[in-house]
This record gives sequence, C-alpha cells and structure tokens, in this order.
Amino acid sequence: MMSEQNSPSVDPSELEKFAAMAASWWDPSGAFKPLHQLAPIRLGFIRDEVDVHFDLPDRADSNPFKGLRILDVGCGGGLLSEPMARLGGTVTGLDAETKNIEAARVHAEGMGLDIDYRVCTAEELAASGAEFDLILNMEVVEHVADISSFLSACATLLAPNGLTIVSTINRTVKAFALAVVGAEYVLHWLPRGTHDWRKFVKPSELARAMRPHGLALGTLSGVVYRPLNGSWGLSRDLSVNYMSAFSRT
Repeated sequence: MMSEQNSPSVDPSELEKFAAMAASWWDPSGAFKPLHQLAPIRLGFIRDEVDVHFDLPDRADSNPFKGLRILDVGCGGGLLSEPMARLGGTVTGLDAETKNIEAARVHAEGMGLDIDYRVCTAEELAASGAEFDLILNMEVVEHVADISSFLSACATLLAPNGLTIVSTINRTVKAFALAVVGAEYVLHWLPRGTHDWRKFVKPSELARAMRPHGLALGTLSGVVYRPLNGSWGLSRDLSVNYMSAFSRT
C-alpha cells in the first residue's frame, strides 16, 4: 500500500504483495473484501472525528468536508479517497505502488471524481513542503519498513491545526490468532502472507512514536468483527484492530 523509489519506510516485499492484488481493489468479494466490509465503520469514525475537531456539526450539509485538504496515505485503489471526495474534500491519494494508483485513477475517472493520485512516498511528499488538514493512515503502518521515518514524514505533512487518523492492528497473541491465522489461513479473507505479526503496532507504541512530533492521542477505539451478522463495530476491545485520532498539542 505504499513509490518504488528509495525510501526508508518502503518495504519492497510489501509492494509486491499489493501489486499482485491491484486489480481486485474494487471487487467487494475479492482480496480486499475485509476493507469493503470495514468501510462503514471507518467512514463513521472519520466523520465523527472530523466533525468534532473542525467543528462541523451540520450533518445535512452535502459537502461537509469542503475546504479541507485531505491526504490518504497508502491509498491503494482509492477505497477511502473516493468517499472523502464525495464529502467535498480536496483529496490527494498517495501510494508507492504504481499498479494501485493506476487502479485508483481508472475507478475515480469512471465515477467522475477529481482526486489527485500520486505514485509517491510520504517522505518524498513531505520534502515538497505540502500540508494537509486531515491525514488518513488506514491499515498502512503495519506494512512499512521504518515506522519512525514514516510517521515523522506524515507529521511534517500535517497542518498546524490538523488531524490525523490511524487504523492498524495490535501486536498481541489474539491478533496473531485472528488477523493472521484466522483471516489468512482459516477463513481465507486475505491471501496468505498479507500480514507479518512482528510489524503490528501496540497503541502505546503508536502514541509514543507520535509524541515527539507534537501529536497527542485523542480518541482510541477498538474494531471487532461480529460473526452473528457478519458486520464490524466499534468496541473497547483494542486487542486486534483499532482506530485512533491524533491532533497537534
């Protein structure tokens, strides 16, 4: 989910994984089925956090994110970039894998959406001096090679009053059992080898990595799968998937 250019945070093996699945981004029953299922929960969390942080209480507004510069880091095929654009945001989708960006551009054009998709790394974009009001870091940090370099670049890209939202997987035995063994080897929700448990990030580690960049943890919520109805929901259980919001201190 991340340019094939040299960058401390880019893991070539991760690029190969997602390049092999690039044609499946918009297939709700394909390799990215879990992300399609997670979409309502992720969008709801983002909407709630943005509404509070930027004081956007009018839910009836058809373009509530108008005026917000939004960066979707590791955007893949654009599953989050497109909803952000529909909400009125000025969206930049960033991914280091060319095939992902090609898939995202084709789909956005077909939907009539104007999204600035770039084959680029966070470090490269940060060096350009670009700034964004909202940065989405969803299911990305567990795939990068150097999390410190990656998060530093993302912090540099965040505007003074900005908000960044991070979604990832906790490094616990339960996460190994469910997110790796269960999701990849038993249920076959994801191709085998999609995740490396050693790269999973504990909430405390994420908060500690953000702190030197002046980013304080606000909301922290677990995300759990409900097998009885096949849906995902927010929870106090942080042991596997979780979402977090950080803002400038």
